[in-house]
Amino acid sequence: MERIKMKTSLVEMDGDEMTRIIWKLIKEKLILPFVDLKTEYYDLGLPERDRTEDSVTTAAALANKKYGVAVKCATITPNRARVEEYNLKEMWKSPNGTIRAVLDGTVFRAPILVDGVTPYIPSWTQPIVIARHAYGDIYKAVDGKATKGVAELKFTDDNGKEKTLTVFDFKEDGVVLAMHNTVKSIESFARSCFNYALDKKMPLMFSTKDTISKIYDGEFKRIFNEIYENEYKEKFEKAGIEYIYTLIDDAVARIVRGGGGIVWACKNYDGDVMSDMVATAYGSLAMMTSVLVSPDGVYEYEAAHGTVTRHYYKYLKGEETSTNPVATIFAWTGALKKRGELDGLKDLSAFAEKLEKATISTIEIGKMTGDLTGLFKKDGVTPIKLSTEGFLDAVAETLKAL
Repeated sequence: MERIKMKTSLVEMDGDEMTRIIWKLIKEKLILPFVDLKTEYYDLGLPERDRTEDSVTTAAALANKKYGVAVKCATITPNRARVEEYNLKEMWKSPNGTIRAVLDGTVFRAPILVDGVTPYIPSWTQPIVIARHAYGDIYKAVDGKATKGVAELKFTDDNGKEKTLTVFDFKEDGVVLAMHNTVKSIESFARSCFNYALDKKMPLMFSTKDTISKIYDGEFKRIFNEIYENEYKEKFEKAGIEYIYTLIDDAVARIVRGGGGIVWACKNYDGDVMSDMVATAYGSLAMMTSVLVSPDGVYEYEAAHGTVTRHYYKYLKGEETSTNPVATIFAWTGALKKRGELDGLKDLSAFAEKLEKATISTIEIGKMTGDLTGLFKKDGVTPIKLSTEGFLDAVAETLKAL
């Protein structure tokens, strides 16, 4: 069979630990036999980030801007234990944070729904899409330790005028943290969310805690409301959908007792936490898609989970693993579909859709990884637990039969 040709390269960002192993297997078993794959490769594994003093991450992000579409493997964000484990030069920042800062985009995360896998919250019969602001806040914060003394926050404008705020008068040791955001980035975030909701014909809910953070979170609320009233209100009414603003704690209550079918826009940290909660409640962290969309139409696809460290150490010992690769498969299919769409390659986009169908169909006939076997309930079908590689082989067989 002749492989599908590509016109433009994808930016391929390799990663760490078990997901790095899965990355290679997906390419070998599910993509390369069918697609004459063109990628510009960047190794974002922690050893290479350390060797290049993290310049490889910035290079990958700039390549993403150049080519328009990237696919990224999960990566380690090192803590102190990882610094010692990998003998790192320093505690490098989150590569996702670096890429998101360069692209200034919004991350949209949606569950992969499968017949037979019932969410832990049974009323969630429709997808909940988390729209996560992907710039600033705690991911670009400055933090440090404090001793007895006064911590102050000083701002100096272009005219040299200074404004100083007292953060805290420490009587003992402590810690301090300073965060920022920009009006431009918040505006981009808002428009991305409104546009996505219109495109999907889904209502949009945005939540912060402006009753506590009256200026910082209050600015997010103000910008969203102004852009909605001035640019999107009529479009939403015409589409028959609504925009809701509410406090983050009320939003959580609404989500838990609701039936899904909504786009939930969250600030950076809130989106990071809530996307994992939503993904797990739908069945598995490995059943969640994630795409970063920039205001100028640049896309970066990835899985919404981490590097699966525990399984990686089992793999290194030669033990069999049953790691769910579905979200990583869908990262590849999302990127291939978008590359096909942008380049006018219908056969490439059609292949990606076919691979997604094969992946879901394989689970629905009862072949799956261990994280799903306890959740799967379908009349007449007994779930079979497969190894990581065994599941990918089963998907490959289904794909050939379609």
